[in-house]
Amino acid sequence: MELPRFSRPNQDYGSSSSSTPILYVANCGPAVGISHPAIAAVFAHFGHVKGVHPADDTGARVIVCFSEESSARAALEALHGRPCPLLGGRTLHIRYSITRPSISQPNDSLSVSLSASELDIPGLFLLHDFVNAKEEEDLLREVDARPWNNLAKRRVQHYGYEFCYQTRNVNTKHQLGELPSFVSHVVDRISMFPNTEDIADASLDQLTVNEYPPGVGLSPHIDTHSAFEGLIFSLSLAGPCIMEFRRYPEGTWHKFPSSIDLKMENSVNDSNYLRKAIYLPPRSMLLLSGEARYVWHHYIPHHKIDMVKDSSIRRGRRRVSFTFRKVRTDPCQCKFPHYCDSQR
Repeated sequence: MELPRFSRPNQDYGSSSSSTPILYVANCGPAVGISHPAIAAVFAHFGHVKGVHPADDTGARVIVCFSEESSARAALEALHGRPCPLLGGRTLHIRYSITRPSISQPNDSLSVSLSASELDIPGLFLLHDFVNAKEEEDLLREVDARPWNNLAKRRVQHYGYEFCYQTRNVNTKHQLGELPSFVSHVVDRISMFPNTEDIADASLDQLTVNEYPPGVGLSPHIDTHSAFEGLIFSLSLAGPCIMEFRRYPEGTWHKFPSSIDLKMENSVNDSNYLRKAIYLPPRSMLLLSGEARYVWHHYIPHHKIDMVKDSSIRRGRRRVSFTFRKVRTDPCQCKFPHYCDSQR
């Protein structure tokens, strides 16, 4: 479900000619410790509140939608520029606003889980604190001492084999070398990852390091079946984010553009797909295997703030992911031919 998008607030907030049932309220929101239900309860004293929505990605400004203009006017006159005892004594700054064509807002009202078991996606696992703070610092220092390749919105490094974003595949005849020694302890620890078969024999030989600035995410995609084997590990460092998973009807995934830097979150008109999301804290390791790897698109929304369990979590100044994979040398023979480029 999509939330409405709102225009810049009208400056002449006291004019009845500019009044609407919609209020833009600043200095108020999850980022300053006030939940949307608490805001709705206060504004409901003035009339029926249809909803409270994020005004932007700061978490400190909200949109309050009333059923009637008179209710919005009464709330504005009573609360604008005055401390509100029921909202932590904060002084609210209120303007009228109007709706614009709909666009996705942070999390799109999608509930975010804290564990993989809550999502019930076969083959998806998440381990928190897979590395400790000292190991995280060491890994970041090692990659920062090496050259980055610049993409449109983020920087990357490739080890073992280079991933080609245009073809979404690798050239198996061009090996860059072994995985760097500074990740050897991570690879060794992966072999002890619980709950999944054949990890000890994964023989991971490809690593992509991505650095995401604030607000930059990853468009929905499935790692090409013909490029990589069935186990994909992603270690999150430095900053948190949410990852969304989408399962589209069989046979539709290949219709999407190949560039993973396109903002596809608003480009798909077909709402007939499943959506689930999980919170990835720093130092956690995510495993995609089986159905989670071969069928579900994974996607990082382009947000600076994520809503997790009614809490506003700001992404760090950077997020760095280490994605470990095994390059495939034979055609994929997975159990999901409708999603498989090798079997189409």
